[in-house]
Amino acid sequence: MSRPTGRVLTLLELLQSGGTRTMGELAERLGVDARTVRRYVGQLIDLDVPVEAVRGRFGGYRLAPGYRLPPLMLGDDEAIAVLLGLVAGRRAGLMTTTATASETAAAKIRRVLPERLARRVDTVLESLAFTEPPGEFATPDAGVLLTIADAVRHRRPVSIRYTDRDGRRSARTLHPYGVVAHAGRWYVTGTDPDIREDRTFRLDRITDARALPGSFEAHAGPDPAQRVLSGFATAAYRHEVTLRIHGTVEQIRARLPVGVASVEEPASAPDADPATETTEGWLLVELRAERLDWLPPVLASLDRPFVIERPDELRDLVVALADRLASHARQA
Repeated sequence: MSRPTGRVLTLLELLQSGGTRTMGELAERLGVDARTVRRYVGQLIDLDVPVEAVRGRFGGYRLAPGYRLPPLMLGDDEAIAVLLGLVAGRRAGLMTTTATASETAAAKIRRVLPERLARRVDTVLESLAFTEPPGEFATPDAGVLLTIADAVRHRRPVSIRYTDRDGRRSARTLHPYGVVAHAGRWYVTGTDPDIREDRTFRLDRITDARALPGSFEAHAGPDPAQRVLSGFATAAYRHEVTLRIHGTVEQIRARLPVGVASVEEPASAPDADPATETTEGWLLVELRAERLDWLPPVLASLDRPFVIERPDELRDLVVALADRLASHARQA
């Protein structure tokens, strides 16, 4: 590749990165004078690349909005970042499309890469291993996601058709505050104006979304991610668990994160011994769960004094675990 041709391609890559590039910046990056930059721009225009001149003190050149340039031009780091993002996103459930779509997208990127770079990327992908097996995730409809995301940005109400976990279908109106990806699933959180209550919906259970006229006021409460996690901790499940744990919020959150349990500020300690009091206090911990068998090992791993207020079934499970551990220790 001749040196002028290489500089023209470098100019194109700079413009592709977005925004307006000043004449001085382009001249410095290309190592040429302003007159030569104008000549390179003219060559791009001759190739039907829509380069626009921006006048004014901070003027320069930019690509026309919405312009897409084939073939794709990526540096080594960019190509690896894109392809690894597709692979990791598909395995983690962060894709909003089918597995086939992400695979064909990766194949298209791989096909337009220079052979030297393609071989290096293939080497990375072939040598890559994951500690977790790939998950099976329900992906939301791309049209639903785009409609709701636009409604979030412009604070527009949306009408949705939703199917809950019991198979019941309903039509809802929602003031959406944000879209949240969590544990391989996508959620939209907002307020139902008909009942004036907060609601969180799984995107893959929304079969249709349509923007409605009007707008709503921006939400001033917790951010969307916090709203979703708090909703998980207070959702209706089979068992309601109330604990008092002696420790700090950080110690409890290490085993019972926001999406699992709610933690209140220190309350009066049950049967507390003032002689052993420290800066730590008794915290009220509440959570809901479909099953209780996972909780005794978690409480044991906390290694903090705790009191089970409800349910009695959890108390029995903790005692049973303690007996098994003691029995195993004696056998050793």
